[in-house]
Amino acid sequence: MDDVFRALADPGRRTLLDSLRETPGQNLRDLCAELDMARQSVSKHLAILEAAGLVTTVRHGREKLHYLNAAPINDIGDRWISHYDRGRVEALADLKTALEAPPMSKPTFVYTTYIRTTPAELWQALTDPAFTSRYWGLSFQTDWKPGSKMVWTNHGVVVDDPEQVVLAADPYTHLSYTWHSMTPELADAIGIDDEKQQRWEAEGRSTANFDIEDGDPFVKLTVTHETDPDGLVLSMVSGGWPIVLASLKSILETGIAPDEPLP
Repeated sequence: MDDVFRALADPGRRTLLDSLRETPGQNLRDLCAELDMARQSVSKHLAILEAAGLVTTVRHGREKLHYLNAAPINDIGDRWISHYDRGRVEALADLKTALEAPPMSKPTFVYTTYIRTTPAELWQALTDPAFTSRYWGLSFQTDWKPGSKMVWTNHGVVVDDPEQVVLAADPYTHLSYTWHSMTPELADAIGIDDEKQQRWEAEGRSTANFDIEDGDPFVKLTVTHETDPDGLVLSMVSGGWPIVLASLKSILETGIAPDEPLP
C-alpha cells in the first residue's frame, strides 16, 4: 500500500492515470504528446506507477501499451472505504473499471493482480471445475487442448456452443479461450432481459486471455478481454472481472471464498 500512496501523491502521475483512464492502451509516444511532458519524465513516472501496480502493460507487436490497473484502487476500497460512507467517495468507483473504448486492434480490457500462490496452483484454480465453481459459480467441461470445445455450466445452465473453444493452453503460463454465448436460458437465470440478451448475441465473439508470471512469493496474473469497445459485453465484463479475480485471490491466499463461512 505504501508504494501506491507514494505513487498517487505526485500530480503528474495522477494526470497520467487520468489519461489512461480516458484512453486505455496508449504507448509512450501517445502519452508524451497528450500530456506535453518530456519523454524521460513520462518514462520515469510510468516506471513508478508500474512498480506500484497502478499501471500494467501489454505487448502489441512492437509496441508497449499502457493501461490503468484498478486492482490497487480496489484494495484501498476494500480495506478502508467499505468501513466508512462509500457514497462520499463515489468518485473512486469509476477507477474500478477504467476501461473505455480503445481501438479494436488492442486488448479492450486489461486487469493485473498479484496473488501469493504458485503458478501451478493458479493454473489449477483457472482450469479445475471444482475450483472455479467455488469462487466463480461456474465450471468448464473441456480437455484444455487448443481447438477443443468448452461447455460452460453457469447458474445451473449448461451453455454448449461450438464456437466456445480453447485457443491456447500453455500450463502455468498462458490460457486463452472464446467467451460464452448468452442463451435465453442463461439470460433468464442471471436476470438479463430479452433486449440485452439479443444485443449480447449480436456482438462478435470475444476472447479472454490469462497470462501468468512467477515472481515468488507472488504470482502476477494479467487478464485481457478482447471484445467490441462499444458493446454490452465490455460493460458487463468490466464490472465482473474485478469481482471474480478478487474472489480468486481470496480463495488462493486464505482457502476461503468471500461468500463462504469462516471455519
